[in-house]
Amino acid sequence: MPLRQYAYFALFSQHTSPDDMTSQLGITPDEVTVRGSRFTEPTVVPVNHSWMVVCREPGLRVDEQITRILDRLHPHADRICDLTGQLARTGGGAVLQIVRYFNDTGQTHPGAAGAPNLLGWHLDRKALDFLNATGAELDIDEYDMAGTEDTR
Repeated sequence: MPLRQYAYFALFSQHTSPDDMTSQLGITPDEVTVRGSRFTEPTVVPVNHSWMVVCREPGLRVDEQITRILDRLHPHADRICDLTGQLARTGGGAVLQIVRYFNDTGQTHPGAAGAPNLLGWHLDRKALDFLNATGAELDIDEYDMAGTEDTR
């Protein structure tokens, strides 16, 4: 079964821009979205700004991707906790997002000879403690792409 997956830690807010988050944290994000940047017409406005540290490295299990992300964030945990507290007061917050696409043609085959088994994963105590300390949610999206057209 072909599999494509990635994970990211994001801070999101309707009021605090990604530049302001970067300034407060002292960490450069891998990706950002800016509220109002997705559409120009009609006047649809994305709900949030977001600031993200991402791991899209193929061949890693989800827990390995999460470890790479959190290893980058742990030295800044106090500032992240302070910022997520501020963001939460205005409807923002933090999330650890995991996205997996099963039966994604042209992607890694977990059962293929020599391929790593990407299907199983877990969150260790260190990851759970970080999520708890930062008040982050865990959001897992899994999609079965069998029979769908590749629209990437």
